[in-house]
Formats: sequence, structure tokens, C-alpha cells
Amino acid sequence: MLKQIEGSLGIAEAVALCRPGAVCAYPISPQTHIVENVGKFVKEGKLQDCEFVNVESEFSAMSVSIGASAGGVRTYTATASQGLLYMVEGIYNASGLGLPIVMTVASRAIGAPINIWNDHSDSLSQRDSGWLQLFCESNQDALDTHIMAFKIAEEVGLPVMVCMDGFVLTHAFERLDIPSQEQIDSFLPEYQPKEFLDPKEPISMGAMVGPEAFTELRFLIQRKMEKALDVIERVTKEYRELTGHHSGGLLDCYRCEDAELKLIILGSSVGTAKDEVDRLRDQGIKVGIISLKSYRPFPYAKLREAIGDCKKVVCLERSFSYGARGIICPEVKRAMEGTDCDIRTTVAGLGGRAIFGSTINKIVHASLEGKLKDEITWIDMDTKLLNSYLKDAEGVTVPEDALVDDSVLKATVGHA
Repeated sequence: MLKQIEGSLGIAEAVALCRPGAVCAYPISPQTHIVENVGKFVKEGKLQDCEFVNVESEFSAMSVSIGASAGGVRTYTATASQGLLYMVEGIYNASGLGLPIVMTVASRAIGAPINIWNDHSDSLSQRDSGWLQLFCESNQDALDTHIMAFKIAEEVGLPVMVCMDGFVLTHAFERLDIPSQEQIDSFLPEYQPKEFLDPKEPISMGAMVGPEAFTELRFLIQRKMEKALDVIERVTKEYRELTGHHSGGLLDCYRCEDAELKLIILGSSVGTAKDEVDRLRDQGIKVGIISLKSYRPFPYAKLREAIGDCKKVVCLERSFSYGARGIICPEVKRAMEGTDCDIRTTVAGLGGRAIFGSTINKIVHASLEGKLKDEITWIDMDTKLLNSYLKDAEGVTVPEDALVDDSVLKATVGHA
């Protein structure tokens, strides 16, 4: 069924189609509209046999989710930014217990200073938590990925974060094709937990484990992650055949066949990049896009195949690792070990700063003209604003309209 609706409402409808037995809710922008609408569905009877639990914090939302899932119930929650950080202890517990919780992360910057707009610093901060992390290009992609996430989580035995860009997607109105309940019932069977707490047959979950077995348990999580690569592809194929929607998967390529430069991008910026790549192609510039859908597990083999013999790759990152480099780029370099592929990082779109077609154009031309001299380059930096601090604090300035890269950082430090 086609509907022109807000992204958050589309996600709420997708969650309801999956018939969760427990939804744990605490509001934080920009995911609030999702759980508000799920709560409305429960109250109106559109979503039946579901316990909608209002809690007093994000930590409680994850704690209740863990309890519900451990009790054998299909479970969903959502959060963003500081809320995600507040529930971190529970996040690690959920994966350690092998609970197939599905959680929306409406990706948003982390303070301080406080910023409610979109980047990927919240979701990527949890990359080592043992959760699968699936990123979405559009609201249709997000709607479909949520439905697939329940099946993936339950087959793999690990929780899944569905990461969609806050405000850019959650608050955008688009035409969405929503599957029928009959379709989803045929795709996603009634939840049959493999292990759960039952007073009639008592077991322990989450008991203390010492050095004699802890490493082995961590190995088993890694084994599940490896298996998830095949599960994601199989579930995606099944869902696409059912609905005709080209959503989900490990990654997606756009105009990559003869590309001399390939951009690797996560999230909604892919749409902007596709439009600009079309314009660049009309000018004879051979550039393509690899939309990275699964960040955890990371699809090393699939990405290596997608990059192929291309000699130039640029990662567009909406987060970074302080004191190090990009977050995506090192994984791409691992995928391409033993090749002569030149892989660089560009940072853009932090804290909701817009990524325009001109941003993509600047990255492409800078790469092809050899201007990305260091591994990481900051794009669309306001050098006037930067200099307003540097001049007084350190007695140096950055040339206006310069590409801000490691050489600028080193020069700045050297003059301090």
C-alpha cells in the first residue's frame, strides 16, 4: 500500500507488522515519533498482544527490553544520541546474552556541546558492542530493513541496530510502499525463542563467567557475526522477491562498473551523492558509489569484490575517531590489503551540517586532482570560524578555503 507519510510513522507501521510482544519506550529526539506511533497502535488495537512499556530512562528501556526478550517475547525499542550512551551497559548485556532485540537508532550527534542534528557519532560509537548495525539510505529502505532486522536477529541470535539518519529521514515525508500484514506474516514467522526464562523450567541467564570460559563466549559472538553475513544476504533476497523492493543487503553499488573513483558512503547522503554522480557522469567523469548497508558485521569480501581493480576510493564519514583517523576507512583498508588501491577519508556532515551535491563534487575533484594528500581531509570546513579561535589561542591561521587535512593539523601544532 502506498502512503505519503513521515519516516517515523513508516517505521512504526513496519514494527507493528512484525507483531512484537513488547515495546519499551522513552522519548528522545529524533526517534520520539516512532515510539509515540507504536504506542498509539497498541492503544487503538492495531497492534494486539503487545505490552507497551513507558519507562523513566533509556537505561530502563534497554533493561526492560532485555527482560522481555529473555522472557521469550519479540522485543523492540528505539533511541538516539545521549540516550544510546545512557543504555550502553545494557547494550553489551543484550548481545552477550544473545537476545534478538531490534532497536532503531535515529542517528544524531553526541554532545558536548549539545547538538540534536544528524551525524553518525552515536551509532558508530557502539561498533564493538556485539550488535549488528544496518544503515539505511531512505525511508523505504529503513521501513524494509526494520522488517528484515527481526528475522535476521532471530536467526543469528544477536540484537540488531537499524541506523537511520535523524531528522533527514525520521522527519521527512515520502511516499512509502508498506507491505500487507499477510505478506509479513508469510515472511516473518511467529517468534519461537530458542532459550528463555520459564518458571516451570528454571535456568540461569547472564551468570558470572570466569577466565575459564569468557574468551570462548566472545568467540561465539564473533562466529554469529560471521554467520550473519550469509543470513543478511539470504533474508534480503527473500524479502526482495516477496515485495519487489530493492532494500537492505550488505552493500549496494551505483554506477560502479567502469568507475575510476568509488565513494563509500553510509546513510541518507547516498541519495545526494547519486544525483551528483549522475551530473558528473554527464561531464565524462567516471565515478561510482558503494552504499555500505552493513557496518557490523563488516562485509570485507563483498566490499573487496565491489571495489575490484579501482585504484581510488574515498570514504565519506559523518564521524571520526579522536586522535586517530576515520572509522570506516581502516575497515576498507583491511578489505583491500595486498592491493595498490589508494584509500582516503573525508569527514563531512558533522552535527547536521548539510552535505550538498557541491560537497560530493568537491570530494570527487579533490581526489582526481590529487589534492587529498593525507589520509583524512575535512570537507566544507568554515576556515573563518576556525581561525577566530586559532588566531587568538595559538597565534596561527588556516588559509581560507583550504582543504583542512593532517598537514594543516601538524602545521597548527608546530606553530603553537
